[in-house]
Parts: sequence; structure tokens; C-alpha cells
Amino acid sequence: MKLSVIIPTYNEESVIADCLKSLEGQTHGDFEVLVIDDGSSDKTLEAVKKAGSKRLKGIFKQNHKGPGAARNLGAKRAEGEVLVFVDADMTFDRDFLRKLVEPIEKGRTKGTFSKSEFVSNWENVWARCWNINEGWEEKRRHPRNYPDTQPVFRAILKSEFDRVGGFVPGGYTDDWSLSKKLGYEAEVAEGAVFYHKNPGSLPEIFSHARWVGKRPYKLGMFGAFIALVRASFPVSVLVGSIKSVVHKEPAYPVFKIVYDLGIFVGILEFIFLGKQAK
Repeated sequence: MKLSVIIPTYNEESVIADCLKSLEGQTHGDFEVLVIDDGSSDKTLEAVKKAGSKRLKGIFKQNHKGPGAARNLGAKRAEGEVLVFVDADMTFDRDFLRKLVEPIEKGRTKGTFSKSEFVSNWENVWARCWNINEGWEEKRRHPRNYPDTQPVFRAILKSEFDRVGGFVPGGYTDDWSLSKKLGYEAEVAEGAVFYHKNPGSLPEIFSHARWVGKRPYKLGMFGAFIALVRASFPVSVLVGSIKSVVHKEPAYPVFKIVYDLGIFVGILEFIFLGKQAK
């Protein structure tokens, strides 16, 4: 089957070249790469062109609408029978694409994901703190005993994607929306190894947390206020200190204060300005 690898980008000038270079060496023979720029204000597009990827079908641009909308645009331009969604800060084992789509090509499932997702910047202290904060297994971007199905697809038959009209654009959970529309989850593809960067600096941590803070909350405004309390400075210091001791990571309290400050600011923007993550 021909694959279309779709990469949404938003201010990814420092990582996109490594992603494209990693895809060049894949053992799966038939695939194209589409970069969908979601309104970047940095030199992402220059970095893509400079990378000189032989697999690159094209660069498509849109105003900043979020990754879900970017993936939908990529799917419209794609010629492959299988859509593969990756992020600009990912790199890949040579057999990643082949093993990711093998269950689809053999007719065992319509969509897959991989649990073989490793942290590519594990030597960075803030990247390690990110894993502590998320409750993930050491060096991996999943918790232990992660299930063999999950709502975020890494690969899906294009016919299935088109059948339901793709993702619901915009927001923190737009990549879960495809599963809800399809009525089923992605199944694990064994051995599809790839690497993903955790935020590696305090500004990155604050920025990402601020984005997370602007997500909708299950209990509406009441849920948002509960989240404000959890992200408050006293709670942040207490939780940060306890986890620092448990995980033997002296830098974690600083991480937790910066992360929770980002969450706190994001929630305030969500409540008072009506801004949502995209």
C-alpha cells in the first residue's frame, strides 16, 4: 500500500529537519511526505526546504487552526491508501513505517498506533521531569501496562478517514475526535519504534502547559476552578517537593512551579478571555 505521511508544523524550525531526514531512510518502499504548516511565525518553512527531502510531495499552508485542521488538509492532498500522522519533533527507527502499517496491510485492522515510543532527549533534566509529571515509564512516553488499543491513531486507512470526515478541528483533544467518529480505537503495531522529544527548557514547559490549561474541562467552569486550585503555588510547591524526594530528582520542584504556572495562566485565559487550545 502507498502511504501518505502527514506532518503538521507550528514553529518547528529547530526539529523538522531531523524528522524529515529520519523518514528518508525508511524500509517501507512506497510513501510520500506532506508538511502542513499551521501558520508558523519562525523559519519552519525555510528549514523544510533546506532539508531537501526526496520524499516530500509538497508544503501546504494554512492560518493557525491547530493540528487537527492541519491533518485534515494533509489528508485532502494525500494520494496514499494509508494516512500516517507524525509530529515534527519525532524521529524514527528504519522499520517504523513498515511495522506500523503491517497490521493494516495484512487486513488485521483498519488503524494502528505504537507503544514503542521513546523520549529522544532523555539526557535533558527537564525532559526527565516531564515524564515524572506525566507518570510515564522511564525513557518512554507511556505509562507502564499501557493498553493495546487507544483513541489516537498513528496510521489509518484513508477510506476510513474520509468516511467520517477526519478530525474535529481545534483544541487539546482534536486527535481523539477521529476515534469517536469512527466508533473504534487504534490497535497496537508491535515493534514500530520511534522517538519523541519532551519539552526541554523552562520556556517550552511553560508554553506547553499554558496550551494544556486552555482545554475544556469535564465539569465546565467548576472543573476549571478546581484545576486552578491544583495549579496554585502552595499546592505546586507541596507536590513538587514530595515527588522530588520520591523520584530523587532535585530539579523537579522548579519544573512543577513553572509547569503549574503555565497551567494557571492558561486556565485564566480560558475563563476570562474565552481562549481555547489550538
